[in-house]
Amino acid sequence: MSVSLALGLLVFGATYVAITLEKVHKTIVALAGAVLMLLLGLIPQKEAFARVDWNVIFLLAGMMIVANGIQRTGVFQWVAIKLVKAARAEPRRVLVYLSGFAALASAILDNVTTVVLVTPLILFIIRALHVSAMPYLLAVILASNIGGTATLIGDPPNIIVGSAAGLDFDAFLFNLAPVALIIFAVFVPTILFLFRRELRVDDTTRTAVMEVDTAGMIKDRRMLAISLGVLSLVIVGFFLQGVFHYEAATIALGGAVLMALFGKIDIHELLSEIEWTTLFFFFGLFIVVEALIEVGFVQIGARGLLGLTGGDPRLTTMVLLWLSGVASAIVDNIPYTATMVPIVQQLGASMPAGPLWWALALGACLGGNATIVGASANVIVAGLAERAGYPISFGTFLRYGLIITTESLLIASVYIWLRYL
Repeated sequence: MSVSLALGLLVFGATYVAITLEKVHKTIVALAGAVLMLLLGLIPQKEAFARVDWNVIFLLAGMMIVANGIQRTGVFQWVAIKLVKAARAEPRRVLVYLSGFAALASAILDNVTTVVLVTPLILFIIRALHVSAMPYLLAVILASNIGGTATLIGDPPNIIVGSAAGLDFDAFLFNLAPVALIIFAVFVPTILFLFRRELRVDDTTRTAVMEVDTAGMIKDRRMLAISLGVLSLVIVGFFLQGVFHYEAATIALGGAVLMALFGKIDIHELLSEIEWTTLFFFFGLFIVVEALIEVGFVQIGARGLLGLTGGDPRLTTMVLLWLSGVASAIVDNIPYTATMVPIVQQLGASMPAGPLWWALALGACLGGNATIVGASANVIVAGLAERAGYPISFGTFLRYGLIITTESLLIASVYIWLRYL
């Protein structure tokens, strides 16, 4: 083992342990890890900054501004009460409705945009019903990652895979949507069982919520029209990405500019609502992971494990699926997927490439559900929840996320084996 690889593993391990212990805020830990990687010369600063996924960071920033503009209208509260009433203020039903909405929206938009827009709904609902926040926050995170698995634009790893393999929207819908539906169908009863003791609300609160008048909840109808118009343009832009060849961040930032211009919102107010701690956490984490990639750890580990399969297509595909699931739980699934693309391309020269691409996509997307740092959506909700006074600890997320991830990967294994192998 080289000195640089040993140092990279040491810094990465220390960073990860510090994040899990939560003695110091995870953003400070991630930035400290990034600075150490740079000071030790494990990755040049210019290279490190170039590899930061600015598309993800600015997509988040733009959508946070759009969401903030919408939130000012009161429409989130209106939708939340309508949803609760449709569920008759029954906590289990509310959880199912929220999970279904998050999964569907993540497939149509993407899971990051979805959680930015849906989290304010959840926060309002849990305050209105006086229920535990954890079941609803975790269910929406997990459901959004499952739903995002179904389409090309639903989760960033899919975008990376689609671009590298030349796979379009229809290909993802045909190959991954069926298994995503199966996984979600199993996820719902599982999450209801896991949180069975916490999904309760007293009759007095339920009655009070059912009697809430939603007529006066929309505070600014002009702003509502503008913000929904901007959101619609952003959504259309996401669907037409392939036509105009614009990155998601460009579209989101365009929406943010329109929101500021036509909504006549003070720019200082808009920028103050951005979750800067979350964005800087991503910044630090990207550099830490990219430094680990730079010293060769991910490539060596992946090639070594895949070498154990002896070139057998079936075994290779299964190992790739589970390797991707485990690795995406430890490091963010975006840089992991980018690292694995050239390896899969090499493997595809000696065996059918199709099953390998679907194994990589499923493993990366579903594995991101295991830990709070596994996927962008997880970090976003954790940041928004912490700001609202509902912190999600690493251990709490792991306790539930690991169960859902294992269940999902088992279903994905059976699906890939029966359909492709």
